[in-house]
Amino acid sequence: MIDIWLKTDVNTIFKTSSVAVFIDESGDAEFLLRTLEHDCKIHIANSDIDELHAKYLIEREQASQTKHLIYTRTPKDKLKFVRDYCEINGCLDIRYLQNYIKDHVHRELKLNINLPAEELIAAAKVSIGKEKSYWFDLCHKGASEIFDLKQELLPFIDNPNAFDNEKYDASLRDVFYRKVNELLKQEYIAKPAQTLANEVVKTMLDGLVKNQKHPVLDDIYTQWLDSISYKASFQAYLHNYKLPLEIDIWAVNPAHPFQSIDEQWLKVIGDYIGNKAVMPNYLAKINQRHQNKQAKTLEITFWADVKTLLEFDPQTITPLGSFAECVTFYTSHFYQLDTAIRNLYTAFLNKKELLVPFQDYYKQITSIFLDKWFQFFDDYQEQQTGILQKLIDENNSKTAVIVGDGVAYEIACQVASKVNRDFKCSQNVLMADIPSETENNMSRIYMANGVTEKVQSNREKYLQQQNPNKPIDFIRLDEVNDDARSAQYLICTYKDIDDMGEKLQHKALKYFPETISFFAEKITQLLKSGYNNVYLITDHGFVLTGLLSESDKIAVTYNGSGERAERYIRTSDKQHELADNLIEIKRSYDDFNYLYFAKNMNPFKTAGVYGFSHGGLAPQELITPYFHWQRAEDLTPQIEVVIQNKADLLNVTGIQCEIILQANQHKTDIFSLNRKLCLVYFSNGLQISKSEDFVIKQAEKVITKYTFDGRHSKLEVHLLDAISKEQLDKTTVKQNNDRDLGGLF
Repeated sequence: MIDIWLKTDVNTIFKTSSVAVFIDESGDAEFLLRTLEHDCKIHIANSDIDELHAKYLIEREQASQTKHLIYTRTPKDKLKFVRDYCEINGCLDIRYLQNYIKDHVHRELKLNINLPAEELIAAAKVSIGKEKSYWFDLCHKGASEIFDLKQELLPFIDNPNAFDNEKYDASLRDVFYRKVNELLKQEYIAKPAQTLANEVVKTMLDGLVKNQKHPVLDDIYTQWLDSISYKASFQAYLHNYKLPLEIDIWAVNPAHPFQSIDEQWLKVIGDYIGNKAVMPNYLAKINQRHQNKQAKTLEITFWADVKTLLEFDPQTITPLGSFAECVTFYTSHFYQLDTAIRNLYTAFLNKKELLVPFQDYYKQITSIFLDKWFQFFDDYQEQQTGILQKLIDENNSKTAVIVGDGVAYEIACQVASKVNRDFKCSQNVLMADIPSETENNMSRIYMANGVTEKVQSNREKYLQQQNPNKPIDFIRLDEVNDDARSAQYLICTYKDIDDMGEKLQHKALKYFPETISFFAEKITQLLKSGYNNVYLITDHGFVLTGLLSESDKIAVTYNGSGERAERYIRTSDKQHELADNLIEIKRSYDDFNYLYFAKNMNPFKTAGVYGFSHGGLAPQELITPYFHWQRAEDLTPQIEVVIQNKADLLNVTGIQCEIILQANQHKTDIFSLNRKLCLVYFSNGLQISKSEDFVIKQAEKVITKYTFDGRHSKLEVHLLDAISKEQLDKTTVKQNNDRDLGGLF
């Protein structure tokens, strides 16, 4: 605000003269010169020589329209060479800046301001660029309003040694540091800026530990966590902060940044996890922490998983009266427990003392559900056999199927939550074949003849042979991109979850969030690149056997030849003793005739590693996703466009052909008088060319031309909507290379 006052006073002189003198005996007002730099030419004249030089420069430009301001600290009666400008043109004489400020506040705002000279000058410096309200607040609330510490403290804390030296000169910084000390309720002592910044942060973090409210520091804490620019410095301060030795952990502010406090909470909750009388008291704190914005910003999110486990009521399992009800209960409720325990494994796998109580509690609940599951297991029927053929038969529009390996139902639900809501999604299930292992289940998915095929390429060959007139492409999911593809049916394989799980076991869990996001991204790409339907299916799910003791591993012996996997046993002969304790299923494979499974999630004792398993009968292994995404239908009528000369394009003579497009002549609404299109050219299933987007109008005929390049004589041309990538029509183009030999033969 003081900059406006100064400009007004100087411009009063400039109204009648092109030269003004600004006398500032104390030198306190020199900072104001930068506010006048664009309005006039400034001459500093603090000595006789300076005065003479300024006078020379001004007189030399006397004919110009330039305005000149002479700034001097010399009293008016001691000026020599520029004194006449004072007398003739006029001057602004500020002997004491604090008095100048008081006069203007009183004159402009009709207010009296009473602050020490040092603080008043500091306030003036800060007021540059501010409105009248700044001085109103200063008059009514006092010196605390000189600096808005909610704005100024964060950049200071972030880099105290480089704190805005251009904006704050030494005197202003001194006032600022005094105000910071007042905020901290401590006496001002000159100290390094970094030391003061450390004290601010310590007071802030101490307040969170003791849950003491501090409006300014609490606001800065929130700003700090939300700031991309300053967040790195917060982690450095947090690393150096030492928690007090004596803490009431349940009194700590829910917004705190201390992972160790969360872990102490987790330890206590784990100790009392089965105590229904005590647990409600802890749930209140968990809810506060879970809902806290700062905790989410700090990526402390595992409390949602703790809540899922603690709030699940095992009594809801009791009413289940059929296998179908068990499946519905799992896909509606129980799968969330699997997500929760997976997330807790990911966060605390290396902290056994924290994880074990929650793992044990999860296994207790799972055991109750498995009792129901196996009570009705005789009604189990697999649904995987020939599923790819079923999808091909049921879908006439372009359809992509993602065939995952080891994509558990709960993982698929996480994928669905990340796919754009603009796409319609139906979440159903397929019951996997037994045993739930890759070779067996992939064979069921690809082959409807019941044969178990070990080689993936042979499974794909079988599917193509069953559909000789339907174009099917097989690619890896990571090969999917934004380009249109020629095949009406696209089978995308993705093996990373099963591969990582079998190789890394529990260590693979940290990569699963990235994999979930990858699935969601590729589903979106497929839907945006022309596929009307995208399905996600998988061969099997998985169980996490967790932290195991030797007693958790199932030791069995069998008679005759057999093989033992982590979750099933194959034998040639019937095992009468095993049949009493395990589930027996008669199933031939190579030289084996029987399968045996445990009625729990524990693994059989094997020579391999434990952690990530499949092959058994648990719902986590057998209930697999059958998710279907569709592009939302555009309710706005669109003009129809077809390729008109398909027959001619089957026998093209020469190096160039014409493709004739015809838009329909039916009346549509006013918004559908035209449509943006593109043509995509394929050879052997690979895109070789794409036209520029073009617009066709209702009832219009458009002729496009294509020139053969000598490498591809047979093409498949797809007519696409350029916006939605919907395939409107397609045709084959063949170049006839025979020459007209003039009747020689």
